[in-house]
Amino acid sequence: MRALALLALAAGGLALAASIAELPPGMGAPASAGWGSSMERAPMPKAPNVPQLPWFQTLVDQAPAGSVLKPPPGAYSGPVLVSKPLIIDGGGQVTIDGGGQGTVFVLEAGNASLRGVRLTNSGSSHDSDDACLNVRGSNNLIESLVIDNCLFGIDLKQSNDNIVRGNRISSKPLDLGMRGDGLRLWYSMNNRIESNEVIDSRDMVVWYSNGNLFRNNLGRRSRYSIHFMFANDNIVEGNRFYDNAVGVYLMYTEKVHVRNNVISHATGATGMGIGFKEASDSVVEGNEIIYCAVGIGSDYSPFQPGTRIEFRGNRIAYNGIGILFTSDLGGNIATGNTFEGNLSHVAQVGRGSSGLNRWHGNYWDDYQGFDRDGDGVGDTPYELHAFADRIWMEIPQARFFKTAPALEALDFLERLAPFSSPELILRDEKPRFQHSAQPNHGRS
Repeated sequence: MRALALLALAAGGLALAASIAELPPGMGAPASAGWGSSMERAPMPKAPNVPQLPWFQTLVDQAPAGSVLKPPPGAYSGPVLVSKPLIIDGGGQVTIDGGGQGTVFVLEAGNASLRGVRLTNSGSSHDSDDACLNVRGSNNLIESLVIDNCLFGIDLKQSNDNIVRGNRISSKPLDLGMRGDGLRLWYSMNNRIESNEVIDSRDMVVWYSNGNLFRNNLGRRSRYSIHFMFANDNIVEGNRFYDNAVGVYLMYTEKVHVRNNVISHATGATGMGIGFKEASDSVVEGNEIIYCAVGIGSDYSPFQPGTRIEFRGNRIAYNGIGILFTSDLGGNIATGNTFEGNLSHVAQVGRGSSGLNRWHGNYWDDYQGFDRDGDGVGDTPYELHAFADRIWMEIPQARFFKTAPALEALDFLERLAPFSSPELILRDEKPRFQHSAQPNHGRS
């Protein structure tokens, strides 16, 4: 019930509780939900929302199932419902205007294609989830769309095995919390989300959706680049996320692989590159996490007993805190990472937990040892202690004073002549001595 309550809260009070209360996490499908269900057929549109424009629904109704529809260039009115397999190709010269009412386009069919069309001007109701494109079918290709001035962008509801590729998505010009999600997956499995741009939206959310691939997408100026909840076995690969409040957030998930992404400038009071909340059995590998308030934040993760979370070969640089652990469950393994330019490389809330996580072969730019035999490994272990700065670790409000002269002076004096026993945060037995070249993931 805790997970259900959080889900209902995050969805803005949508009526989900009654429909999924009896389902185990990540299984089944709701009989009814505010977002709609694939078991509930979309109503057939009755009239165009923009009477002065030709109605695109007329062209859809006239096209035989399985045919190719290439409409003449120009502007058309929505709403549109496609409930049969069609290939719709606008060639980049077709606009469908929703007239500021409801959802612009509903794709209820399977084995259909929609490409080269601009969808714009949806309604503004969160209660009815007004969107540019609502996808309720499977095995579809959704490609090269321009989606703008819509509350929600592309909304997949119980839709599997789709390809969503090369689309440009932005929201209505509203305050961040009032925008809809640029891309949302709800009970949708094995979809490929590739090379899309989600800019000036709210979130990309993945709820109760397993086995999806998110590759080579660009996210800017939104809240969550990708937010997973009860979503397992997903891959996040080769994406670029800039100037969002949070890069990738994994909540109540397992077996998610986050690799070769660039996450930059997740700033503000809650800014975080990658976050874990009661997540388990995942890998974070080859990422560049830079200029964030917190590079990686971990809360009660890994959560499932006997599981672990691995951090391998990441560059964690120029963040306020490189990695922040707000619990002491342990089970994290960090190998071959580069820590440089962070105000604090690692922070651990709680005492006596230094041996619960494993650190091996990482590069630390403040390592003070030598490499006399030239094997690239420091002769002595790297140790990170908490001196006076334990104040800001245990009292988050004190982080504002982290680099204040008074706290810095107190920290210096305690290192010079300790008047209390410093707390060991971590020990890396084999620190890498030299900075290794980091791959360029197309950062800009």
